[in-house]
Amino acid sequence: MRIIRDYQFTTSKDRGASAAIGNFDGVHRGHQAVIELARQAAPGAPLGVMTFEPHPREYFAPDAPPFRLMSAEARASRLAKLGVDHLFQLNFNTALASLTPREFAQNVIQDGLGLRHVVVGADFCFGQKRSGTVANLKEFGAEMGFGVTIAKLLETGGIQVSSTAIRTALSDGRPRDAAEQLGHWHRIEGKVIGGEQRGRELGYPTANMSIDGLHPPKFGVYAVLVEVMDGPHKGNYRGAASVGVRPMFGENMPNIETFVFDFTGDLYGATLSVALVDYLRPELKFDGLDALITQMDADCVQARTILAAV
Repeated sequence: MRIIRDYQFTTSKDRGASAAIGNFDGVHRGHQAVIELARQAAPGAPLGVMTFEPHPREYFAPDAPPFRLMSAEARASRLAKLGVDHLFQLNFNTALASLTPREFAQNVIQDGLGLRHVVVGADFCFGQKRSGTVANLKEFGAEMGFGVTIAKLLETGGIQVSSTAIRTALSDGRPRDAAEQLGHWHRIEGKVIGGEQRGRELGYPTANMSIDGLHPPKFGVYAVLVEVMDGPHKGNYRGAASVGVRPMFGENMPNIETFVFDFTGDLYGATLSVALVDYLRPELKFDGLDALITQMDADCVQARTILAAV
């Protein structure tokens, strides 16, 4: 998959795509449906996705609490698995945000990227102050020569599929409900970083990853599926993970610490994708290390039982 970050610097090979447009945070079922419509709209055309980095919400409210379900790298990885040929991950800046709806259609969609067809959700807005509507987009497409498809909003279980609903499910400790909306497990991806190695001392060595910039799921212990995405231990594993601030040790920077079952080796620097399957219990502060180890033993037994059925 080719990633294009500036619509003003493209090649002839980048043009002529049928592209879905949106933020695609989580790449949930609704996003997947929009991408599939883009695939079907122009058979034989390259399949594209146009999105923005940083997320416009981050750009306009940089001090707001983290809300993203996935990093840009994780989003690109998920889109590549869906068969996307061109990811138009446009730099969202003052110049782009200032374009009127007409300028966006002309400068970005038509002249810059040369898209053959675009697909957007029914609630899509674009251009300066989100003033452009799907009706405007269809008008511009007819005038400028690109096709436009408006995708209906998707529901599952009577609930509209949305990144907001997924965030709520994760905040409530309901990862399976989040997965129902996503169409896949919610995954936290990132590089393994150095820790205090307390887990190793307790008999539970963990792979530690930052969740900085991501919407935090409910703090606590989870049964997880683990994909080691690179390095000598590349492959799929099972485990138990703790998400939170480690109250037993008085620390307060949220992270995720994953104990990989039946694994020996060094994962420092490797990129992991940790899928949250079930919430086991909240974070607790124990009377001592023996009580903590006893609980960790029980957590792992419970996680193994859950994951055996996945």
